[in-house]
Amino acid sequence: MAYSEWRLRVSDDFSSSHQLRNYGGKCESLHGHNFLVEVEVKGSEVDPDTGMLMDFKVLKQKLGAVLEMLDHKHLNDLEWFKKVNPSSENLAKFVYENLKPALQGEKVSIEWVMVAEKNSSKAFYREVLP
Repeated sequence: MAYSEWRLRVSDDFSSSHQLRNYGGKCESLHGHNFLVEVEVKGSEVDPDTGMLMDFKVLKQKLGAVLEMLDHKHLNDLEWFKKVNPSSENLAKFVYENLKPALQGEKVSIEWVMVAEKNSSKAFYREVLP
């Protein structure tokens, strides 16, 4: 028997600097990006009154609150990135791990988070259950 599933996707951006440790190239030097972040959530039940899985505005506000922790910061100075290299991959994981608890109480779960340094370079993170 088939079941219904809806997916919502929102995006936002932030600007920060970083230095990639142990990279062995130009990116070990201080440099910055205007990072694009995209998030996809999914759920199986829309609100019967609104017909919405989740208000896009609410999802964007929750994502914005996470990105505020990164915006106009030197990522290497943030506690989370003192031990973890501030790569796009790890930025995607950071956003995922900080957005997940903010979505508790909503009827959605995060499918994935994407972080792009530029349109041609994107890193995705998701959790996969065994």
